[in-house]
Amino acid sequence: MDEIETGFTRIMEKIEEMKKKDAPLAETVRKHDAEMLGRMAVMAKPVVESVGLDLLMSGKQDTKNELYDTRYYPDKMIILGKAEPAPFRPDDPSKKISDQFCVLSGKGQFFELMYSSDGFFTDSYLNPIDPKTALDEYGYDIMFMLYKAVRDYSEAEKDLIDALEKVIAYIFAAPAAEK
Repeated sequence: MDEIETGFTRIMEKIEEMKKKDAPLAETVRKHDAEMLGRMAVMAKPVVESVGLDLLMSGKQDTKNELYDTRYYPDKMIILGKAEPAPFRPDDPSKKISDQFCVLSGKGQFFELMYSSDGFFTDSYLNPIDPKTALDEYGYDIMFMLYKAVRDYSEAEKDLIDALEKVIAYIFAAPAAEK
């Protein structure tokens, strides 16, 4: 029983030691969070170009709320977060924002994508923001979403490579087995 108590005591001591290190390390990360997010964005450019979406720039709505005469932004983007819409768009204060998203473009730039609709016409404004503003407005969730998008892409690529290796092994093994 003494061994269990000794082990448990040692674990509790380790936890206390880690708590003492936690605060200064977390503070260092917080001081450099925008710099880290900016670096992540630059590194993620090929992933965004590969898996990003073509997001709506503008379009007209018919009586069934279906869009037609649509135009899309030329760069692919991934959506990292959503925020409560600002009261109006910076480019036109008369336009109320219905949806507002933090996106990352294939060029590694952050934007706030702000959609407005009057029931007939839906259009958007792409407001460039820096990594610090992105974190301030959308929180650390966007950093996590960017990390998750890159990790998921990496796993999908690995699965594809593994599958291709199996197919190639089968193709080249089949003629040898027939002989």
